[in-house]
Amino acid sequence: MIGLKRPKIVILGAGYGGIMTAVRLQKQAGANEAEIILVNKHNYHYQTTWLHEPAAGTLHHDRTRILIKDVINENKITFIQDTVKEIKHEDKKVVLEHDELDYDYLVIALGFEPETFGIKGLKENAFSIRSVDSVRKIREHIEYEFALYNNDKEKKQERITFIVGGAGFTGIEFVGELADRIPELCNEYDIDRSEVRIINVEAAPTVLPGFDSDLVDYAQNILERKGVEFKLGTMIKECTEDGVILSKDEETEEIKSNTVVWTGGVRGNSIVENSGFETMRGRIKVEKDLRAPGFKDVFVVGDCALLIDEENDRPYPPTAQIAIQQSYTCATNLLRLVRGNTEDGLGHFKPDLKGTVASLGEGEAIGTVGNKKLYGTTASAMKKIIDNRYLFLLGGPGLVLKKGKLKLF
Repeated sequence: MIGLKRPKIVILGAGYGGIMTAVRLQKQAGANEAEIILVNKHNYHYQTTWLHEPAAGTLHHDRTRILIKDVINENKITFIQDTVKEIKHEDKKVVLEHDELDYDYLVIALGFEPETFGIKGLKENAFSIRSVDSVRKIREHIEYEFALYNNDKEKKQERITFIVGGAGFTGIEFVGELADRIPELCNEYDIDRSEVRIINVEAAPTVLPGFDSDLVDYAQNILERKGVEFKLGTMIKECTEDGVILSKDEETEEIKSNTVVWTGGVRGNSIVENSGFETMRGRIKVEKDLRAPGFKDVFVVGDCALLIDEENDRPYPPTAQIAIQQSYTCATNLLRLVRGNTEDGLGHFKPDLKGTVASLGEGEAIGTVGNKKLYGTTASAMKKIIDNRYLFLLGGPGLVLKKGKLKLF
């Protein structure tokens, strides 16, 4: 008797949402229930929420990387290292750089791209914190500028002027780490700390928009004491080879800098909109069961999924916390479909936000957990606990011991 063909589940991307969907399926699916394939450009998963540290040089980039083979059981899941080029949803196929896959069910977890909002020159002249390779480039570039500063016949201030566009989560966490790293670089390259400028530019009137005002004040004071200059209510009008042109209250200002790092926004992966899905800034506004509207076989998680908070009719921010939670609903719904459950039996996703913590450099952070505000070392310890918890969910205690942040205070 010929066996029934197993349904094929293809997961595109091994970021938080993709890798955790794979791990959940690995734990919950029976041995022969489904053929599960995970596709990713690299042979590793990396923690996007840690990237500001290797970008500044306060953490080695390898600490953020987790080999996929260390968390995937290759008897249950096939891993293909390849780059996704296109999704042909009419044919239920995915075009890769070196292959083509068909699927019965697809999970789109392709992550984000920087959103430049049409600012002239930003794409060409600014760095972005988006991958292990991108942050390694930033760190090496910063060190190179320090090394050249005292070797130039005429010292160029733009070598040691660092501009960070955006004072949201990533921008604030990066300037916190950079402010910690600068004194070390000054010692190494014999440069007076007072000569170095770190400038954080934000179009909104406050840093960390949406955060509690007491926490915002605390964060800004800490960072200003570390030497960070803030230009709030100020837009980057243009990014040039020589620096930035800023605009505030109809006045413009040019600041020369060889290092502009853009953290001012993200969008979903352009492959999604180029493959004919209806998107908003590269994101698909998903149904409550996390499927793309009009598709019974396509799920979307992480940065490519647009979720509306019904309380304020605004999109939820695309955070790691939400992507991880989505993976649980997504995996459960996939298994229900594989097992022949009716469409009505699919679970609905609603974020259960536990809190938010932003680091401000070594030993400093702010955050909220429930209704409680956290400051300083307490918030910093909580941030590490959150990071370690994720590692535990992904790979158990062994992964926490191998990659975790075990020194809490």
